[in-house]
Amino acid sequence: MNTAVGPALPDSLSERSRCRTAQFATRWVHPQVAVVVADGELDAANTDEFVAYALQRAARAAHIVVDLTEVDFFGTAAFTALHEINAGCAMSSTVWMAVPSPAALRLLRICDPDSVLPISPGIDAALSTLQRQGRLLELIPKPR
Repeated sequence: MNTAVGPALPDSLSERSRCRTAQFATRWVHPQVAVVVADGELDAANTDEFVAYALQRAARAAHIVVDLTEVDFFGTAAFTALHEINAGCAMSSTVWMAVPSPAALRLLRICDPDSVLPISPGIDAALSTLQRQGRLLELIPKPR
């Protein structure tokens, strides 16, 4: 995996990585909110790297959106990868959502008919939902 890290500017893609038939990048829309972008094909050849990439960003953020809108092929290993991201985000207390491409949505409808994974129809909708959830979580008192 090839990773270049530079300063993250608002609404600009940074931290780009290329892994076989996919590319990953991050857009920090707020210091605690990252949009992790995947482009290309997600399959058994690159999902381990994708999970590691996404969870590294999740460890630094309160919220992440996994943008799959440019994914052309979404294999069953990619479905498993989303479950790994879900578990990793739960462990780091990071709230997340995925925005699927048509290819990803086809597999999600088959493999996740009960909508266990947090899915959103678009980036703006996901960010809005995460913002609302963040405000609701602030209402819960923190232990002292």
